[in-house]
Amino acid sequence: MLSKPVPPLPAEPPQGCPFSPPPQYAVLRVEEPVSRVSLPDGSWAWLITRYEDVRAVLSDPRFSSDSTAPGFPRSGMVTAGESGSLIRTDPPEHTRRRRMLTPHVTVKSVSALRPRIQEITDGLCDAMEAEREAAGSPGYVDLVRSLALPLPSSVISLLLGVPDEDHDVFQSITATVMSRVNAEEERTAARARLLSYLRELVAGKERNPGDDILSGLIHDRMGAGELTHDEVVGTAALLLVAGHETTANMIGLGALTLLRYPHAAEELRKDPSLMPGAVEELLRFHSVTRSGPRRAATADVEVGGQVIKAGEGIICALASANRDPEVFPDPDGFDPQRANSQHHVAFGYGVHQCLGQALARAELQISLNTLLRRFPELRLAVEFEDVPFRSDMLVYGCHALPVTW
Repeated sequence: MLSKPVPPLPAEPPQGCPFSPPPQYAVLRVEEPVSRVSLPDGSWAWLITRYEDVRAVLSDPRFSSDSTAPGFPRSGMVTAGESGSLIRTDPPEHTRRRRMLTPHVTVKSVSALRPRIQEITDGLCDAMEAEREAAGSPGYVDLVRSLALPLPSSVISLLLGVPDEDHDVFQSITATVMSRVNAEEERTAARARLLSYLRELVAGKERNPGDDILSGLIHDRMGAGELTHDEVVGTAALLLVAGHETTANMIGLGALTLLRYPHAAEELRKDPSLMPGAVEELLRFHSVTRSGPRRAATADVEVGGQVIKAGEGIICALASANRDPEVFPDPDGFDPQRANSQHHVAFGYGVHQCLGQALARAELQISLNTLLRRFPELRLAVEFEDVPFRSDMLVYGCHALPVTW
């Protein structure tokens, strides 16, 4: 008897429904919630599609985040800030290094940063107004290029002490690293350029410290022997990629979603205090990380009735978990006042859940509230069907978002 062929890891949204995750997820959640999928390099991994199983895997210490662990599904994975970085270590080393960063990204510290985020957002919106006026009629502004990309890039660069003039370089490098269509050689070269720059940046801050996260890590932690030079560089690379790419895509998708759901936008415009709940629903609804988190089993573990053996890889489908009808009624509907939207796993779960989630929430809340307030007549400058989506990237979103008002 021939063995059943292993299908590829789902990646594409259904035709004509760019807000939806790959349609295979809905079938797999019911018929085969823990299933084998093939990866581009010919290897395979277990795909986890149910909410309960995803949370179980991400909170189980028998599943390793170390990309050098036997069976870890590396194929098609982000390469910037990877090996030896915070997200690729397990406790107790992970606990030790995460604790060093936590004070810089707590809800309290991010709250103190909100006026600066608002100031940056206002400046970018001023530039959007000027660009639209200069374009004349029927001109448009690309909201991705003018707001969604530069806002998180500016904020994370501010936190790390990166010069403003280098923002464009980081956007270009991150786009190369995160592309699913670029060759592995291109990604590796982009990662090398990023790390080379960051080594110089760290060396400069060793000589001339500033008031930023990197300077603090260098002089408080590296100086005490708690972190090596390479660990500081890897942490900076991780923060730049993670703090820029994912939030940028959520800002673009969030703005587009509010344009597609004008009644929700009007409610939020009238009552901006509803925005935090709406942001949680946007995070659940979109789940921009489409090919992870990934793990490797270090022991035989049963998940969803399936035994996963030591040395086998796992991919947790966050977008599928966040559309699980067992947890979220009418999961494919967008409801800004959904009662349990905050239970989403868009930021992961367990000890490795996103360190910068408070910062991402603040940037989303501020940028979307500002757009609604500053541009009450904001609308798409193209048909919705003509918006280019990033199914070719490891993080889902819009390549461009032409808008006018």
